[in-house]
Amino acid sequence: MQKVISPLQKVRAAYMPKLPASLQGEVVLREGAATASVDDQEEISRLFPHTYGMPLITFETGNASGARQPLNAGVILSGGQAPGGHNVIAGIFDGLKKWHPESRLYGFLGGPGGLVDHNYMEITAEMLDAYRNTGGFDIIGSGRTKLEETAQFDKGLEILKKLQIQALVIIGGDDSNTNACVLAEYYKAQEAGVQVIGCPKTIDGDLKNEMIETSFGFDTATKVYAELIGNISRDANSAKKYWHFIKLMGRSASHIGLECALKTQPNICLVSEEVEQKKQTLHDIVEYIAGVVAARAAGGENFGVALIPEGLIEFIPEMKILITELNDLLAEGSAFEQEFRAIADDAARRQLVAGRLTPESASLFTSLPAGIANQLTLDRDPHGNVQVSLIQTESLLGEMVKARLKAMKKAGTFKGKFSTQYHFFGYEGRCAAPSNFDADYCYSLGYTASVLIGAGKTGYMASVRNLTKPAEQWIAGGVPVTMMMNMEKRHGHMKPVIQKALVDLNGAPFRYFTEHRDLWGRETAFVYPGPIQYFGPSEVCDQPTMTLQLEHLS
Repeated sequence: MQKVISPLQKVRAAYMPKLPASLQGEVVLREGAATASVDDQEEISRLFPHTYGMPLITFETGNASGARQPLNAGVILSGGQAPGGHNVIAGIFDGLKKWHPESRLYGFLGGPGGLVDHNYMEITAEMLDAYRNTGGFDIIGSGRTKLEETAQFDKGLEILKKLQIQALVIIGGDDSNTNACVLAEYYKAQEAGVQVIGCPKTIDGDLKNEMIETSFGFDTATKVYAELIGNISRDANSAKKYWHFIKLMGRSASHIGLECALKTQPNICLVSEEVEQKKQTLHDIVEYIAGVVAARAAGGENFGVALIPEGLIEFIPEMKILITELNDLLAEGSAFEQEFRAIADDAARRQLVAGRLTPESASLFTSLPAGIANQLTLDRDPHGNVQVSLIQTESLLGEMVKARLKAMKKAGTFKGKFSTQYHFFGYEGRCAAPSNFDADYCYSLGYTASVLIGAGKTGYMASVRNLTKPAEQWIAGGVPVTMMMNMEKRHGHMKPVIQKALVDLNGAPFRYFTEHRDLWGRETAFVYPGPIQYFGPSEVCDQPTMTLQLEHLS
């Protein structure tokens, strides 16, 4: 049966992503000064003696020198999907073929587990052409297997040697690239002859620093969510009878929520990092939301839109303490975790947990609605953290606000109406067809990875900067992964990880938001961004996020 594709996909297949000028011809590498980790320098340097301190690399146009041999490389898509992954692979493929036409690219299927299990396929030009400029990770699939054990490294090395693969590209977020760095160090120490290069992927936007201005997929995902928020805002302004509580992806940081707020101007947007800094309690948050609802109701506006970051509950200080205690109690393999899992009754489980918490946390835990308390005790994610996407924070806040407004109405301080609708935007944006920005950026990242491979580098992450300028002016190069690392507690142990980037409360994007949110709260100032545009003027089709634009203005 012939595969049917949409008219848009057919036309998008012909789109040729733009490249920085330095990648359009022959490339020369320029090395800068030695680097150091962002924190815990002594410990990180001890753990990574072969890949620590390497210099920053930038690319310049130059002249090719010497004969080139074909290169075989492998690629892995790791973790959750993000728009643009296929274009990263396309950039790697095209870069390798430019290096030498007989170079080959192998994709490991189902994420890092494909490397360990020797599950792979060769990526051909004909196959890849069907995936250029498309969303998703379906060309080779993804997975969340963690490359952490020596046995995994050795098993992976077997297939790499068999296929004569000289380099492995791991496309993933902070944890996946941390694992890439560990793998690079191990193969370097073993003199295995295998390079490891990372590419920054996460729609959450928390893989971000001076050298990684944004991770790929963030632009597309926030544009998708902003369109949906705009649609809901228009509906709210039409029906004038609902408050919409919208939970957005972003466990560890509120970048998505903030970017969507900048794009759509909702009445309320909570920023987890601010909640933590101000030590706001659950009660404080409910009072704030109820105050905005009441103020709008006083003006006859019994509707509105509130944006809530997925990970909010972990940033509320009292909840954070509770969750930390729960994570330690329910750590995989612990005696308590086994005792807990052996109990079938939810009420009995909650009673068991409450009896092992500190008095303050036990009091908070038992005060929560049973459903929320149960959700807090669900199986942890692969990093040992509570799965916040499964916690219905939006409905928790909505119901608590409803109860508060009922009390205010009884006291005569609220005379309006309050009806709620709840939404969670997550999967809607993960596999969207990449925006022009992400299509270009991802292709450049992949091409950059191929150049780092050709130069024999390992332990580097592909870096493309100067992203608010036209693509031709972007600055491509490589950043040592160890430069971005610090030590954090994971599964009860201190481990080296890439430092997560939180919303900078002193940064230009957040300052702009705080300067305008009171007005947005009072007025109906919604902006309706509409769908992603691929064809038309550059100011409509090629613009980066407002976050990037504001950061580069400061």
